[in-house]
Amino acid sequence: MNQPVILLAEDDPNDVFFVRRGFEEAGVRASLRVVPDGEDVMKYLAGQGIYSDREQFPLPSLLILDLKMPLAGGFDVLEWLRTQPSLDYLPVVVLTSSPEERDRQKAAHLGATRYFVKPPTQDMVAEMVQLMRAAPSTISDLEAPHS
Repeated sequence: MNQPVILLAEDDPNDVFFVRRGFEEAGVRASLRVVPDGEDVMKYLAGQGIYSDREQFPLPSLLILDLKMPLAGGFDVLEWLRTQPSLDYLPVVVLTSSPEERDRQKAAHLGATRYFVKPPTQDMVAEMVQLMRAAPSTISDLEAPHS
């Protein structure tokens, strides 16, 4: 059975560590794919370049997006996503260091599903799992069985 894929757009290894740990502690069985910049997010989602093999780089069930990344920032990615009707299903969670209300409003205007300020908490992770479950491409086996 294929695991759901979470695409994490994050250039800070410490933040990648905390997101990965949050999902592991929540018992979420998913493949976390990490890309370091906005250009790679768009290439991954479009299946371009090294990301053209969908067996190796399947479409995600959730995108976790930092706003401040090299090459193309999170707002650039959100604007690009608005032009991709085939990705309308994809829940996008902004996970950023910016607590600025104007950033929150701009992200919402551009289609972000949720906006969280780092570091991720267990409540945030739980909400992200619910977003994955609610998406049209829902995969029913996101969490490890409870014992």
